[in-house]
Amino acid sequence: MEQNPISYHKLIAGEIPPWVRRFIKQAGRTINQFDMIREHDKILLGISGGKDSLALALALSLRLKWLPISYTMEALHINWKEHPLENTQKQSLMDFFEVLQIPFTSVDAEMRPDSFNGEFNCYLCSRNRRRILFQTAADRGIPLVALGHHLDDLVETTMINLCFRGDFSTMLPVQEFFSGKLHVIRPLIEVHEHLVKRLADAYDLPVAKPVCPYDQTNIRSRLKPVISSLCRIDRLTREHIFSAHDFSCRIPRSESQPRRAQRYAQIPEKE
Repeated sequence: MEQNPISYHKLIAGEIPPWVRRFIKQAGRTINQFDMIREHDKILLGISGGKDSLALALALSLRLKWLPISYTMEALHINWKEHPLENTQKQSLMDFFEVLQIPFTSVDAEMRPDSFNGEFNCYLCSRNRRRILFQTAADRGIPLVALGHHLDDLVETTMINLCFRGDFSTMLPVQEFFSGKLHVIRPLIEVHEHLVKRLADAYDLPVAKPVCPYDQTNIRSRLKPVISSLCRIDRLTREHIFSAHDFSCRIPRSESQPRRAQRYAQIPEKE
């Protein structure tokens, strides 16, 4: 791992080392394989401030430098009122997206709205965040919402659903909502988390993830060492779990919800 962080400005200026180029190309292969982004598409990036969403924004921006097609992006950051970012953190995010030339908006929202009736858990938080993203996308006429979920997220979701819900399902590379009016895409879904972390650390990305009250105690965090143990038996365990879902049976974004529903069930978001 790089000892001294390098400014992300160097990547944007075109000084891209081979390992970062491989990271970007992996995202590009996933985009092409699952028909995620097309010519002139508009994309809303869901920005948490964590390493995953910042790495996603960086990859989608940098790959435009050598693509024969173009697409436009906007970034939406949800600033929870209960755990707001410091002004310096928010400014660092704004500077990052200004350099990427991606319009950036930060909206204040309640993590625990009155509609929760005093309840709160990972599922409700995820649903609340998704509601805000979807409403913003609809208001701006943007049909694609890109999220920074990576391969480890997919594997953890699979294990949660299999071991604790009796259901072999996971998050989808492309997920359709509202009869095809909106699609969630996950370009980093085949990228290992350790590579995302390496990128964030090596290039000093302005990570400013909000406080999560269950970050170290939820099922997902408790499964991480279990999955790591499996990978010591077979280092391709994560890839095998990805392949077991047989995403190759995908159908194009343009097809209708009834036909897609025959292939893909609606899978819960990452909790």
